Amino acid sequence: MMSRPVAPLFEPFTFNGLTLPNRIVMAPMTRSKSPGGVPGADVAAYYRRRAEAECGLIITEGTTVNTPVATADPNYPQFWGEDALKGWKRVVEEVHGAGGKIMPQIWHVGMVRNPEKSTNSHLPSHGPSGLAVPGKKRAEPMTRQEIKDTIEAFGQAAADAREIGFDGVEVHGAHGYLIDQFFWAGTNERDDEYGGDLVGRTRFAVEIIESIRRHAGKDYPLILRFSQWKQQDYTVKLAQTPEELGAFLKPLSDAGVDVFHCSQRRFWEPEFEGSDLNLAGWTKKLTGKPSITVGSVSLSGEFIASFAGESSEATGIDELLERLEKGEFDLVGVGRALLVDPAWARKVHTGAFDQLMPFRAEALASLS
Repeated sequence: MMSRPVAPLFEPFTFNGLTLPNRIVMAPMTRSKSPGGVPGADVAAYYRRRAEAECGLIITEGTTVNTPVATADPNYPQFWGEDALKGWKRVVEEVHGAGGKIMPQIWHVGMVRNPEKSTNSHLPSHGPSGLAVPGKKRAEPMTRQEIKDTIEAFGQAAADAREIGFDGVEVHGAHGYLIDQFFWAGTNERDDEYGGDLVGRTRFAVEIIESIRRHAGKDYPLILRFSQWKQQDYTVKLAQTPEELGAFLKPLSDAGVDVFHCSQRRFWEPEFEGSDLNLAGWTKKLTGKPSITVGSVSLSGEFIASFAGESSEATGIDELLERLEKGEFDLVGVGRALLVDPAWARKVHTGAFDQLMPFRAEALASLS
């Protein structure tokens, strides 16, 4: 049973000229439902349903930038080419038609890619040091030209996003994909300007943010998603202390990030000993920039387990509301709860908590 008012979750929020009607953000969730990389009418309808039911901001599933090895699955949507961009324009029109706001999450999977299961299978995958996991080399390190081309591809994707009407853009810098592979010492052994210490390893991401600013403008809302954990190792932390986290975030913030999307598997877990602040809380405190919290909101189990078939029961959001009221973070990313139930935000707004749906792994198979 809920005991706290939900009003704070439904207050408007503005950043870089974009006003959201409330604090609820649909978190990006890979769906693999875009054959040939082109999102269809079913994808547009999927996002529209969330906008119709009061989701304040939709961040799309990861959509890949224009390099030959950015994707790991021909059914992942891409963010380049006439057909794909036409499909995304329809998504924007559907969401805006329902009164919603939407951003694409632009993405490069890096060394997570298995060439045999992807497009351009004859080409090796890209990573800062060719390492899929620490100590396991599968390719040569990216050349400076490949790095330059990838940075340009992110900038062009942002320009295209603005051209077709998206309200901003999110850069996927989390979960052990390419940008995060540059962040992580375990997969970045470079000794040039794109390697080195934790701050040095931010340079690739900094140049991507700068590229987006050149291509799409300083007035275009930009979110960066990052995580301490990696899909290759859930126990990893880029920053062991608040001081290290502050040093890591500063060049990214200075480069032009408007909002940090701070991915945790469970939002309620404190990030460092001696404080209850979660990752989003520390990030906001250290940078002064708005932050998005995310991780098992209104569900009993965390999302990695869902891929192994684990279900999660619906839970209350009292702790989430308490932290939001205190200003620990500004926005709330909701993933699986919104995936299984397009009306999640409206149900919360109207107090229909007894109608919130549990998450079942079979929901991953369809665009409901």
